[in-house]
Amino acid sequence: MKVSPAETESVLRLLAATLRRIASLSRDVEIGKLLFRPHPDSWSANDILAHLRACADVWGKSIAEMIILDHPKLRYLSPRSWIRKTDYLELEFRGSLKAFTDQRRDLLRALKGLAIEDWSRAATFTATTRGREQTVFSYACRIAEHERKHCDQIEAVLKFASAPKSGVQRSARR
Repeated sequence: MKVSPAETESVLRLLAATLRRIASLSRDVEIGKLLFRPHPDSWSANDILAHLRACADVWGKSIAEMIILDHPKLRYLSPRSWIRKTDYLELEFRGSLKAFTDQRRDLLRALKGLAIEDWSRAATFTATTRGREQTVFSYACRIAEHERKHCDQIEAVLKFASAPKSGVQRSARR
């Protein structure tokens, strides 16, 4: 799979935009609103950020291995499984955002240093419903698209949290 410089620049912009968007959405937002869940079974902004961090851990590690190793076979690890091994859901939002930001800057630095042909470095993932080939570029795109959807979700939750109370149950932190 050939990747163009325009495509790589686009995905780098999207990956950087996640940081700006979450920072902007959460700026000056009180802690209670960051922990607010519209429904008992839904996620708060803090929960969503924890999920994004788990995804960044798992998928970022896969990208690093694709960069370092020649066509590795990697066992797929679900970010939802990984998060249970962390304390991300219990962490305070601003500290978690700082850690996510630092991690993202490292990923962006690694990706920006790649030659265009290195974006096509691949791995075969096992322990999925089907073995699948992924490249550095396809995983970077996956991260960017996934994060865009969750940023939309953070925005919606925070709008709901800021709406005048209308009988909506405000959930306590897990």
